[in-house]
Amino acid sequence: MAIVRQLAANGRISLNDLSDTVGLSPTPTSRRIRQLEAEGIITGYHAKLDETALGFPVSVFVSVRLDKQVDEALAVFEEAIKRFPEVVDCWLMTGNRDYLMRVATRDLADFERFLTQRLTRIRGVASIESSIPLRRVKATPARIP
Repeated sequence: MAIVRQLAANGRISLNDLSDTVGLSPTPTSRRIRQLEAEGIITGYHAKLDETALGFPVSVFVSVRLDKQVDEALAVFEEAIKRFPEVVDCWLMTGNRDYLMRVATRDLADFERFLTQRLTRIRGVASIESSIPLRRVKATPARIP
């Protein structure tokens, strides 16, 4: 897992530096990276972006309950959500809410427009509950054993 930890911390690390850090030569390090990718442990590489610097400083967590929890209603909701760039994360949930989303917007007025002109217009949405986070306490790219 040393390779995974290093790549999670710095996805742009050179193969030679990674090899030195984990104590292997470049060839076995490269082979292990390809194996981790093939196994689906490493699913891609990306830049970590600052949403505030990009102009979206407001995050809102939104819980949604649908009027029916049947496959068709779930599919309609999920297809609609995939088209909304404001929704940066969305999970199907257990419990008293069907979905939990994180929505990123420019300001509260932008969130209100998203809520009233998009989210509430999705067929089957029965109720919505929003929570505004005050500050992030912890963020990690993934849990690594």
